[in-house]
Amino acid sequence: MNKSMVTTVKEICARYRRDRTRMMDIVREVQAELQGVSGPAMEIIARECETHRVAVESVVSFYAFYSQQPTGRIVIRLCNDVVDMMRGAAATAAVLEQELGIRMGETTADGRFTLQWTPCLGMSDQAPSALINNEIVTWFSTDKARRVVEKLKQDADPRKLVRTYGDGNNALPSVRSMVVNNIRKTGPVIFAPYTRGDALRKALAMSPREVIRDLKTARLRGRGGAGFPAGMKWEFTRAAAGPRTVICNGDEGEPGTFKDRVLFTERADLLFEGMTIAAYAMGAATGILYLRGEYAYLWAYLEQVLNQRRADGLLGSYICGADEFHFDIRIQLGAGAYICGEETALINSCEGLRGDPRNRPPFPAQHGYLGTPTCVNNAETFCCVPGILENGPAWFAQLGSKGSPGTKLLSISGDCAMPGVYEFEFGVTLRDVLAAAGADEPLAVQVGGPSGRLVGEAQFDRTICYDDLATGGSLIIFGQTRDLVDVARQFLAFFVEESCGYCTPCRVGNRLLLRKLEELLAGKGCAADLDYLKQLAETTKLASRCGLGQTAPNPVLTSLANFPEAYARLIADAPQPATFLPTFDPQAAVRDGEAAAGRKSVLFAERKES
Repeated sequence: MNKSMVTTVKEICARYRRDRTRMMDIVREVQAELQGVSGPAMEIIARECETHRVAVESVVSFYAFYSQQPTGRIVIRLCNDVVDMMRGAAATAAVLEQELGIRMGETTADGRFTLQWTPCLGMSDQAPSALINNEIVTWFSTDKARRVVEKLKQDADPRKLVRTYGDGNNALPSVRSMVVNNIRKTGPVIFAPYTRGDALRKALAMSPREVIRDLKTARLRGRGGAGFPAGMKWEFTRAAAGPRTVICNGDEGEPGTFKDRVLFTERADLLFEGMTIAAYAMGAATGILYLRGEYAYLWAYLEQVLNQRRADGLLGSYICGADEFHFDIRIQLGAGAYICGEETALINSCEGLRGDPRNRPPFPAQHGYLGTPTCVNNAETFCCVPGILENGPAWFAQLGSKGSPGTKLLSISGDCAMPGVYEFEFGVTLRDVLAAAGADEPLAVQVGGPSGRLVGEAQFDRTICYDDLATGGSLIIFGQTRDLVDVARQFLAFFVEESCGYCTPCRVGNRLLLRKLEELLAGKGCAADLDYLKQLAETTKLASRCGLGQTAPNPVLTSLANFPEAYARLIADAPQPATFLPTFDPQAAVRDGEAAAGRKSVLFAERKES
C-alpha cells in the first residue's frame, strides 16, 4: 500500500474528526487528492471513521462525482441536458474526443484527461456548458473546445481558463467565474432593496410563535414546486421534541433550472438571514446549506458571507445580542445526484450516506437530520422570509394571485431570445412570460422541468400559480422544428440515469418507457404502443416510492395528451407488418438455434422456396 496515500487519507479523515457523518466531505477530498477512491483508500476511511467498508463504498458508488477507478487530473464534464443538446453539445463532444483521442467516459493513457457526460449544470441560459474540475465553462462551442484543450495541455490549471468574469458577484476574488447572472426581470420580493440584519432584528423583537404566525398570515408556500405552506412546516418542526435543524435545499438538479445559482451569487445574505429567522422561530441551533456539487465554484464566496455574518453578530453565538439564541450554518457540498433534491434523500446525504429517499412517516419535521426534528425549505422560500418580516404579512399576501401569494422566480431557457432569471408575480399568464422572454412562435413549453408538464399553444393563456401551472421554476421553450417525442426520450434517459434504483416501478418501468420511445423514433412502432406507453407510465407513476418515480413518467403522459400528432406521425411513417411486431425480428430470434443445429429453420426455408 502506498505510504503517501495512507498518510493523505488519514490526514483527511482527521480533518473531519473521523466523523462518519462527514463521509461526503472525506470522500470528496480523497477523490480530489488521489483522482479516485480506491479499495485500499476505502478500507482506511472505514477504519479511521470506525464504520464498515461497505458504508464507504455505498457512498463512493452512488454519487456521479466520485469514482473507484482513477480519473484524469483534469475531468471535463460536458452537459448533455436537452437545452445543451439543442445548442450543439454533441458537436462539442465530437471535437473534445478528436482533440484528446478518447471517447466520452474514457481517460487518456497518460492519466491527464477524463471526458464524461453530465446532466444539467444549472447553466441552461448559457449553453452548451461544461464543468472542468470545479470551473464552469459557458457557451462551450466547438471552437472554444479546441482552444480550451490546447490551453489545458500547456497548463493543467482549469482556473486559468477564466479570462473574463461574469457580472455582479461573479467577478469577486472569491468567485472569479465566467458565469453571467442573466437577471432579466426583477420584482418586489427577491430582488427588492435589502438591508442585511433589519429583518432578523425585527424577528427577534417578536416571539417565535409570532414569527410563525406572520409567515402563516402571509400564506407563504414552499417554492420548490409542491407548494406546502412554509409556516405550517415551521410549526410542525417547532412542536416536535428535541434539538432542531434547519436545512436549505440548494440541490436544484431539475434540468433547465438555474434560479438558485443566481440567489447564491447575488442574494446569499438574504438567504442566510431567512434561514436564521427560521432557526429563531423553530428553536434550532444547527443549519445546513446543501449546495449542489456543480456549484462548488461558489463555495468560497458563500463561506465568506457566512464568516462576515458571524463577525457582525448575525450568526453564531448570542446573535444580535440575544442571550439564548445561538445558531450556525455549515455548507454541505453534494456530488452529482439529482435524487438528493428530494428532502429525505438530501438528509441522508447530509449524514454521509447514499442519497436514498426514506420511507415516510416519520416525516423530517419529527425525525430528520441525525434523528432531530428538521425543516427543509428551498433557497427561494428562505429568501422570501426577510421581506415578510420587514414589510408585514399583508404586504406579501396582496402580491400574486388568490391562492398563490408573492412572486415566483422562473428559469427560462431554450428557443427564446432572452433566456435567464425572471421574477414575476404569481398569476401571470404563460403567454405573457413567453413574450417577455422573446419566444417567437413556440411549439411547446416544458413547465416545471422534465418532472413537470409539456404544454402547447392552446394552454398558453393558463397562469403560473399553484392552482394552475405549478412549477419549481423551470420553463424550457421548444420552437416549431423540435421533435417533442425525442424531447420526451431525452427526459426519460435523464430519469433512468438518476433513479436511485430502490423500487421496481421506477428502476424498471422508466427503462421500459425509454426503450419504447427509442423504438418509436427508430420507426419500429405500431398503434398498440401508444396504449402500452400510457398504461405503463400511469403504473410507474402510481406505484413508485418517491417523487422521482412518481413524476418521471410525466414527459410521456403530457406529450401523449397534448401532442398526439407527434406520436401519430411516427406510427404513420413506420412499416406495419401483418404478422410480427415491428420490434421483433423472427429470423434473428432463431439464429443461435440454427447455428447450434447446423441448419436453417424450416419456417424460413419454406418461405424462401415459396
